[in-house]
Amino acid sequence: MATTTKALARTAATTSTGTTLYTTPAASSAVVTNVVLSNTAATSSTATIAFNSVNIIPTVSIPANSVVAFDMKQVLAASQTITGGASTTAVNIHISGVEIA
Repeated sequence: MATTTKALARTAATTSTGTTLYTTPAASSAVVTNVVLSNTAATSSTATIAFNSVNIIPTVSIPANSVVAFDMKQVLAASQTITGGASTTAVNIHISGVEIA
Protein backbone atom coordinates (compact mmCIF):
# COMPACT_ATOMS: atom_id res chain seq x y z
CA MET A 1 0.00 0.00 0.00
CA ALA A 2 1.58 3.26 -1.16
CA THR A 3 1.03 6.42 0.86
CA THR A 4 1.64 9.78 -0.83
CA THR A 5 1.56 13.12 0.98
CA LYS A 6 0.23 15.75 -1.39
CA ALA A 7 -1.61 18.96 -2.03
CA LEU A 8 -5.16 17.83 -2.69
CA ALA A 9 -6.24 21.30 -3.84
CA ARG A 10 -4.44 24.60 -4.39
CA THR A 11 -6.71 27.07 -6.14
CA ALA A 12 -8.46 30.40 -6.09
CA ALA A 13 -12.08 29.96 -5.03
CA THR A 14 -15.00 30.30 -7.38
CA THR A 15 -18.22 31.92 -6.20
CA SER A 16 -20.02 28.57 -6.46
CA THR A 17 -19.79 26.45 -3.29
CA GLY A 18 -20.37 23.34 -5.43
CA THR A 19 -17.08 23.59 -7.34
CA THR A 20 -15.21 20.27 -7.27
CA LEU A 21 -11.77 20.81 -5.73
CA TYR A 22 -10.63 17.17 -5.44
CA THR A 23 -11.85 13.67 -6.26
CA THR A 24 -10.29 10.63 -4.57
CA PRO A 25 -8.85 8.35 -7.28
CA ALA A 26 -10.39 4.93 -7.92
CA ALA A 27 -9.01 2.11 -5.75
CA SER A 28 -7.62 4.70 -3.31
CA SER A 29 -8.58 6.56 -0.18
CA ALA A 30 -7.49 9.96 1.06
CA VAL A 31 -7.02 11.53 4.46
CA VAL A 32 -7.50 15.29 4.57
CA THR A 33 -5.15 16.73 7.19
CA ASN A 34 -5.37 20.48 6.73
CA VAL A 35 -7.53 23.15 5.09
CA VAL A 36 -6.22 26.72 4.80
CA LEU A 37 -8.37 29.57 3.51
CA SER A 38 -6.69 32.88 2.74
CA ASN A 39 -8.50 36.11 1.93
CA THR A 40 -6.54 38.65 -0.09
CA ALA A 41 -9.40 41.18 -0.20
CA ALA A 42 -9.59 44.37 1.83
CA THR A 43 -13.00 43.23 3.14
CA SER A 44 -14.10 40.04 4.88
CA SER A 45 -15.24 37.06 2.83
CA THR A 46 -16.88 33.72 3.54
CA ALA A 47 -16.06 30.21 2.34
CA THR A 48 -17.70 26.80 2.47
CA ILE A 49 -15.98 23.41 2.12
CA ALA A 50 -17.82 20.07 1.89
CA PHE A 51 -16.53 16.49 1.92
CA ASN A 52 -18.75 14.18 -0.14
CA SER A 53 -21.69 16.62 0.06
CA VAL A 54 -21.42 17.12 3.85
CA ASN A 55 -20.50 20.65 4.93
CA ILE A 56 -17.33 20.39 7.01
CA ILE A 57 -16.57 24.12 6.98
CA PRO A 58 -19.94 25.86 6.58
CA THR A 59 -19.84 29.52 5.55
CA VAL A 60 -16.88 30.47 7.72
CA SER A 61 -15.96 34.16 7.86
CA ILE A 62 -12.42 35.07 6.80
CA PRO A 63 -11.36 38.58 7.87
CA ALA A 64 -9.78 40.95 5.35
CA ASN A 65 -6.19 40.06 4.43
CA SER A 66 -6.22 37.05 6.77
CA VAL A 67 -5.78 33.29 6.93
CA VAL A 68 -8.01 30.73 8.63
CA ALA A 69 -6.62 27.20 9.13
CA PHE A 70 -8.32 23.95 10.11
CA ASP A 71 -6.36 20.86 11.16
CA MET A 72 -8.26 17.59 10.87
CA LYS A 73 -8.11 13.91 10.03
CA GLN A 74 -11.01 13.15 7.69
CA VAL A 75 -11.11 10.08 5.44
CA LEU A 76 -12.50 10.07 1.91
CA ALA A 77 -13.17 6.78 0.11
CA ALA A 78 -12.56 6.21 -3.60
CA SER A 79 -14.49 8.60 -5.87
CA GLN A 80 -15.61 10.85 -3.00
CA THR A 81 -15.15 14.58 -3.53
CA ILE A 82 -14.19 17.81 -1.84
CA THR A 83 -16.25 20.76 -3.05
CA GLY A 84 -16.20 24.39 -2.07
CA GLY A 85 -16.32 28.01 -2.94
CA ALA A 86 -16.38 31.48 -1.45
CA SER A 87 -18.21 34.77 -1.54
CA THR A 88 -15.40 36.25 -3.67
CA THR A 89 -12.59 35.01 -5.88
CA ALA A 90 -10.12 36.76 -3.53
CA VAL A 91 -10.21 33.63 -1.34
CA ASN A 92 -7.54 30.99 -1.96
CA ILE A 93 -8.11 27.38 -0.92
CA HIS A 94 -5.23 25.11 0.13
CA ILE A 95 -6.07 21.51 1.11
CA SER A 96 -3.37 19.04 2.14
CA GLY A 97 -3.57 15.36 2.87
CA VAL A 98 -2.45 11.84 2.13
CA GLU A 99 -3.54 9.48 -0.67
CA ILE A 100 -3.42 5.76 0.06
CA ALA A 101 -3.45 3.40 -2.92
